[in-house]
Amino acid sequence: MSMYVVGHKIPDSDSICGAIALAYLKNQINEPAIPTRLGEISPETQFILDKFGFEAPELKLSYAGEDVYIVDHTEKTQAPDDIDQARIVGVVDHHKLGDLTSSAPLECWIRPVGCSNTIIKMMYDFYNVEIPKNIAGIMMCAILSDTVIFKSPTCTTADIKCVEALAEIAGIDDPKELGMEMFRVKSAVADTPIRDLVMRDFKDFNMNGNLVGIGQLEVIDLAVFDDIKADLATDIAKLKTEGNRHSVFLLLTDIMKEGSEMLIASDDANLVEQAYGEKPADGKVWLDGVLSRKKQVVPPLQDAFQKV
Repeated sequence: MSMYVVGHKIPDSDSICGAIALAYLKNQINEPAIPTRLGEISPETQFILDKFGFEAPELKLSYAGEDVYIVDHTEKTQAPDDIDQARIVGVVDHHKLGDLTSSAPLECWIRPVGCSNTIIKMMYDFYNVEIPKNIAGIMMCAILSDTVIFKSPTCTTADIKCVEALAEIAGIDDPKELGMEMFRVKSAVADTPIRDLVMRDFKDFNMNGNLVGIGQLEVIDLAVFDDIKADLATDIAKLKTEGNRHSVFLLLTDIMKEGSEMLIASDDANLVEQAYGEKPADGKVWLDGVLSRKKQVVPPLQDAFQKV
């Protein structure tokens, strides 16, 4: 019986590339595995898959009665809806521990690094499995994406060394330039429906019993949002109501200026000032130096919710 290797809902490049890379590794060590996904492929991820010749993993939403290996999260809100009826056999993640549980012992590879694919590279090394050229390429791109081409405060020496090793395997002479190509793809927002943009990289979190959604759009220049920022703000307010959420936040991240403008739809906007020490105005606030949702946005916001 094969296990299914799957990332989080609204998958990013780390979730998709990680599922492919981990499933290949598992098959090489005689643990049959199938990569799957829980949502549509983002433009950046499609660019990566096309460049290295991969089809998107199978879209599979139900896992009841199946063996599941989770990639890039441990949050029930980000897992398959029927995850409680599945058997979780393993986890690879680089985030805080969430609320997923298992009924039996499981394999866990959790490290404080910038990307799940960095950990998967460590797994290849541990099992002494050679990484194919095309898989090395997608793993490298996932790390470049998650670490914002090494600019993110989540980036570690391990991430940089893994990119260097994977680039050599993949035959990529200038991984940083490839990373900029990826972010240029991310920055192309023209003619994209507003809801699609809001949901492009969106995650729900349980914060002290409150459902909180946080989206992020990483671009080279925030000017691409000038004509649609009001529409984005309107849509996150709608999304908050539709999902019965306490709050929805959308980070518009400028990777060159190294900061984020946060758009806010919340039952209590004062939480933003409590979390980040910056007072919002007109439903938004600039957070200088903030690039990482995982490290710089979620933890202080969770602390603020704990005081509610």
